[in-house]
Amino acid sequence: MATPTRIVAGLISDTHGLLRPGVHTALEGVDLIIHAGDVGGSDILDELRLIAPVHAVYGNTDPAGDPNLQGELTIPLDGIEVHVSHGHELGSPTPEKLVAAYHHQVIIYGHTHLPLIERIGEQLVVNPGAAGPRRFKLAPSVALMTIAGGRAEVEIVSLA
Repeated sequence: MATPTRIVAGLISDTHGLLRPGVHTALEGVDLIIHAGDVGGSDILDELRLIAPVHAVYGNTDPAGDPNLQGELTIPLDGIEVHVSHGHELGSPTPEKLVAAYHHQVIIYGHTHLPLIERIGEQLVVNPGAAGPRRFKLAPSVALMTIAGGRAEVEIVSLA
């Protein structure tokens, strides 16, 4: 009898050049890490790669042409298509704007620094919050996404 597939992805965004020590603990044991932009340098990605393989997009503060970053990504995970972009390409991103622009089962974005998990119809929209320097009086956070049985579930993990 085959063991059911279970994938755990660490979601992170808006590090802005700072990788808090709590990130290692929060993302320990994940299968992969998805960074939704405003990385703040390749050192951040190198440090994250010590935890798991990293997929990353650029944000509005990242330099253009960084070979480690893409404008957007679609990552197939156990039958679920995950779209990743920073969100700034939509101006001020909202779950409604993201669902109108992208038709994937899971949409991951950053930019607003505000952690969010929202289902709209069959789509799951996720912002893991900002893991870097504190801004806007928001507590730093990341998220864990578990995909099993054809369904994605997400929880926000505080780094405060």
